[in-house]
Amino acid sequence: MQYPVIIEPDGNNYMASFPDIPEALTCGKTYQDALLQAQDALLTAFEFYFEDQRSVPLPSPAQGRDTVNVPASVWVKVLVLNTMLEQRISQAELAKRMGTRKQEMQRVINLGHNTKIDTLNRALEVMGKRLQVSVD
Repeated sequence: MQYPVIIEPDGNNYMASFPDIPEALTCGKTYQDALLQAQDALLTAFEFYFEDQRSVPLPSPAQGRDTVNVPASVWVKVLVLNTMLEQRISQAELAKRMGTRKQEMQRVINLGHNTKIDTLNRALEVMGKRLQVSVD
C-alpha cells in the first residue's frame, strides 16, 4: 500500500507531510532525502494510532504525487487493527476467537513485533475477512 506524500521547500530544507496522516511530518536537506525520511515518519505515526487504538486512515489517491510504500507486514497489521476497531472486537475477544492468549494479540497489534502472515491471516478470518495477496 502506498500513501501520497507532499514534499515542499522549507527554507534550506524540504518538508514532507502526508494528507491522510497529519502526524507524519519530517524534513530532509534535499527533496530525495525528505522522501527517504518520509517512510520512517509514516511508520512512526502509525505507532501512535496503534498505541491509542485508533483506526489508521486509508490512503487517498496519489493524484500525481510521490508516494511512500508501507511494508506488507505493517499493512496487514493495519488491516487487522482497523477491522478490530470497526467491529468493536477487543484483544481478549480476538484471542478467544483464535483460541490463543490475549498476550498473543498484544503482539499481533504491535508494529515492533514480527508476526507470521499466517497468524495475521487467521486474525482476519475469525473477523470474517479474507486476506488476498497479488503481484502486479
